[in-house]
Amino acid sequence: MAVPGARAPAPAEAPPPQPEAHTLEPGSDSRAGRVSFCTKVCYGIGGVPNQVASSATAFYLQLFLLDVAQIPAAQVSLVLFGGKVSGAAADPVAGFFINRSRRTGSGRLMPWVLGCMPFITVAYFFLWFLPPFTSLRGLWYTTFYCLFQALATFFQVPYTALTMLLTPSSRERDSVTAYRMTMEMAGTLMGATVHGLIVSGAHRPHRCEDTATPGPVSISPDATRLYSIAAAVVAVTYPVCSSLLCLGVKEQPDPSAPSSGQGLSFLAGLILTARHPPYLKLVVSFLFISAAVQVEQSYLVLFCTHASRLHDHVQSLVLTILVSAVLSTPLWEWVLQRFGKRTSAFGICLMVPFAILLAAVPTAPVAYVVAFVSGMSIAVSLLLPWSMLPDVVDDFQLQHQQHGPGLETIFYSSYVFFTKLSGAGALGISTLSLEFAGYKAGACQQAEEVVVTLKVLIGAVPTCMILTGLCILMVGVGPVPKVPHQDASRQLSLRRRTSYSLA
Repeated sequence: MAVPGARAPAPAEAPPPQPEAHTLEPGSDSRAGRVSFCTKVCYGIGGVPNQVASSATAFYLQLFLLDVAQIPAAQVSLVLFGGKVSGAAADPVAGFFINRSRRTGSGRLMPWVLGCMPFITVAYFFLWFLPPFTSLRGLWYTTFYCLFQALATFFQVPYTALTMLLTPSSRERDSVTAYRMTMEMAGTLMGATVHGLIVSGAHRPHRCEDTATPGPVSISPDATRLYSIAAAVVAVTYPVCSSLLCLGVKEQPDPSAPSSGQGLSFLAGLILTARHPPYLKLVVSFLFISAAVQVEQSYLVLFCTHASRLHDHVQSLVLTILVSAVLSTPLWEWVLQRFGKRTSAFGICLMVPFAILLAAVPTAPVAYVVAFVSGMSIAVSLLLPWSMLPDVVDDFQLQHQQHGPGLETIFYSSYVFFTKLSGAGALGISTLSLEFAGYKAGACQQAEEVVVTLKVLIGAVPTCMILTGLCILMVGVGPVPKVPHQDASRQLSLRRRTSYSLA
């Protein structure tokens, strides 16, 4: 994401010798701040595993729990809710502990990335493992999903913060961030594609051809084997990519660490930022929008499997969504800069009429159009909040200059916390609705009430959430504040955390 106006110098202040003393600050082109191509690539590779794993779980975990593990929909609701809440709660906790950690021989942030790596690898593999017992499977998957989400947060927070400790040059940080985003997008695409290709044989309709009754079928050994293979393939990306990150990236000492010991506590800062109306309205609007995107993702595969004759198109539809999201991101960045953020926000509602059309006419041509348009909407829904958040922070800093800089982390972490929490609630409640509709885990044919519920979840629910969120966004968030001399490092501290994860 480009930062408009960040490099516009004031002509009247060029002659004085003061800028000479700031030549090593962010934005300078000093050769000492250059980051090699190899370092940029290795840093970008470090972000791949979380995106690969998050993409696979976003599209396929719910289907695995319901049709392969065959645990009741009510327990699946608890698994999804518990995992998302643990990931949300881990965000401020991770920031608290990492900010207070001491620098070691390998740096201050790198030990956290490497320390989490073996545990998150094991947690991810066992998340897709089918235990031999049946009575406590719900507890098994809740435990490992909570562990995975929490560990993924402890992995991601220090990794994204590492951007600021690679170079003092803002231009080089822009370049490093671009490499990271590119690799993360590739990881998102690779996760759903590789996982989907491996497990595609586990959900073929032929497994029900010899079953006359609509009840559950026995768990296929092939299905459990395929899911275990897919889990192992994704899990191995953690040690491989983390090793490349450690070998190719050297963490530099943080020059700003000792300079400011004052500042508000996290709780006091959180209360202060929550009272800022533009930020509050931005968060509330994207609570609805991000929850809608997660519901649309999670139920697309279930809808294609049980509410339409699109079993053979599941993998292609998921791939279409992800390719569309990746390819449309540069387009939305251009629209953002050319026509403004309010105009770009209307791109989120592109999927609304098509999602309703898919629920009414579930045919293959309609499904592919919906998948393509949904990918475009998902891209702008992920890009827009990270573009609007720095403007809200600037507006806050203008009104609360007595607190000084440093509250950006609280804006970021609280935004991530609440959006994760909204996703947890939306997925938990929606999955619980399948239980009330009479969903039979592992059944070849679901009741008509389940089919209707899936159509509502794929069409009406995301539509209402998106429209509600957009109304709050359009009415609530005021014009973008004009800041004469924007602090580039402040914007970068937010931009470095941007993640195009579809999870």
